[in-house]
Amino acid sequence: MASTLCCNSISLSTPVFSRTHFPIPLSKDFPLEFSHCFSFSRTASTGQKKNLTEVKAVVAENPTSTETEGDEIDAGKKPPEKKLRILVAGGGIGGLVFALAAKRKGFEVLVFERDISAVRGEGQYRGPIQIQSNALAALEAIDLDVADEVMSVGCITGDRINGLVDGISGTWYCKFDTFTPAAERGLPVTRVISRMTLQQILARAVGDETIMNDSNVVSFEDNGDKVSVILENGQRFEGDLLVGADGIWSKVRKNLFGLTDATYSGYTCYTGIADFVPADIETVGYRVFLGHKQYFVSSDVGAGKMQWYAFYNEPSGGVDSPSGKKERLLKIFEGWCDNVIDLIVATDEDVILRRDIFDRTPTLTWGKGRVTLLGDSIHAMQPNMGQGGCMAIEDSYQLAVELDKAWAESVKSRTPVDVVSSLKRYEKARRLRVAVIHGMARMAALMASTYKAYLGVGLGPLSFLTKLRIPHPGRVGGRFFIDLAMPLMLNWVLGGNSSKLEGRSLSCRLTDRANSKLRKWFEDDDALERAISGDWFLLPCGEDTGSSQPVCLNRDENKPCIIGSISHEDSSNTSIVVPSPLVSKMHARIHYKDGAFFLTDLRSEHGTWITDNEGRRYRVSPNFPTRLHPSDVVEFGSDKKVAFRVKVKRTSPSDAGKQESEALQAA
Repeated sequence: MASTLCCNSISLSTPVFSRTHFPIPLSKDFPLEFSHCFSFSRTASTGQKKNLTEVKAVVAENPTSTETEGDEIDAGKKPPEKKLRILVAGGGIGGLVFALAAKRKGFEVLVFERDISAVRGEGQYRGPIQIQSNALAALEAIDLDVADEVMSVGCITGDRINGLVDGISGTWYCKFDTFTPAAERGLPVTRVISRMTLQQILARAVGDETIMNDSNVVSFEDNGDKVSVILENGQRFEGDLLVGADGIWSKVRKNLFGLTDATYSGYTCYTGIADFVPADIETVGYRVFLGHKQYFVSSDVGAGKMQWYAFYNEPSGGVDSPSGKKERLLKIFEGWCDNVIDLIVATDEDVILRRDIFDRTPTLTWGKGRVTLLGDSIHAMQPNMGQGGCMAIEDSYQLAVELDKAWAESVKSRTPVDVVSSLKRYEKARRLRVAVIHGMARMAALMASTYKAYLGVGLGPLSFLTKLRIPHPGRVGGRFFIDLAMPLMLNWVLGGNSSKLEGRSLSCRLTDRANSKLRKWFEDDDALERAISGDWFLLPCGEDTGSSQPVCLNRDENKPCIIGSISHEDSSNTSIVVPSPLVSKMHARIHYKDGAFFLTDLRSEHGTWITDNEGRRYRVSPNFPTRLHPSDVVEFGSDKKVAFRVKVKRTSPSDAGKQESEALQAA
């Protein structure tokens, strides 16, 4: 986007940069696809080329830890034991990452978790979590082997186009480059990984002896020298400090600061995972579809699955009728682009979950005495930035570092470890960054839900103005601001914490590769569309098409398709017969060239018409090829009775007929 990346020692034209995929079993029920990616360019969505900047990071097969004073000496050797016992309430991602970081520093750790076998919050269908470059780098600094395992089973999304699109038309509003900020600083590329798998990897690394399952912390007592936790069953355990990592409804937080209400975002969220592969899976990682008081997010999670979130502005506490979530979603997003509708239709009712979105405003004080908080327990965020779990991982690294420094100071001064001061330093180090990213997450929700494509949207009696297709001033101004601010924001969010990470080399992984055309896709929407890998169909949507079956278009440049009221099929072309008085004997021709389909009207009596994805209807000029795009509606004749919708599917024609019929009926 704002800068371009190059590396003189590697040529983009070499075979090593071809994109490859191979399946890695995630579990018996959820194998995950791992994508190789590496790219060296980034441009703004405006199409303006940027100057090249040299990469200062090293390129390595696998980054290696660098030895630092006070850290363990040799990889694989257990660090010297430090007589400090740390109690952790909560065995979610934040609690386990901190336990791992503290153990690697040599501290004794005990984690209390109510149910380590389940993904906390919403069960197995809560789905994958995005671990962005900043969190992966922190995880590398904590334990390189664990980071390698996480990245080996994660699905890379940072190697492709990501960004904002218009929810109705599906056209790009702004493209994000999450690759370059990582590569410039020698950071891993953003991945998506199953929460269950991530939790299993972390729990295995922490060790069974460290985790007390079926242990729900309900209270604690801090007597100044020690702190004791009290479990739901009445058991008590004593330690030198307590870390509350027990989520947004944290009992540790409640005991520290009293009962405080979480802040409702104004949005309820439906989420699901679909067995669905979009036609543009090779080129697009995730998209945010913008709308007025509603928005929709989709992301590739590997293994032929897509995860999605649907946000809708309404009061909290709503309840759906039995088996009514899918039906309601199709009504809420009626008229939205195929990318949204297809995902909803492809998702089974029983895997669609609903939850109201809450967050907690970060405070200046994160703890008292020998007790502190971490992750969602102190700064629960809205999911719009994908940074909630990432901030918990950064918290974990920083807290372990401050405790290690306190231990080193105590050894040097021959005095007891100053736990309280180390916790204060941890809070001070994290407050500003967390607060800014928390605010960004709220602003992202505001921007996504107040988006208006055209003048008249949301104006009630004046909504008829939308038919004029006048771009909304906020849309134009917002895009200008995003184009300027987004590169700076991504650089700071993804790379702003990297300078604080000790014990990891600044290196890019050779396993992180992207398509050599990534730069072209950022600059050129047409090139991005031509790269779609799928079958193109004409789906009957008029009253008088003569058939209810979809028609698959031929990619053979030497064999065009003739549309007419009689058959014209021979060795040089195929034929679509439409027995309608408005269709001429030889009405129109569709041919394929350079990755795109073109429609030519053959001087038909009643003309050929196209309605594009923004609702603009125009007549095709006779004998002049006109480009077809996904979601276009083609009409043969002027009365809209003979109409076909252009659809691109990554599936065989035999499967497409059934799936498209279901999709059209549902929508």
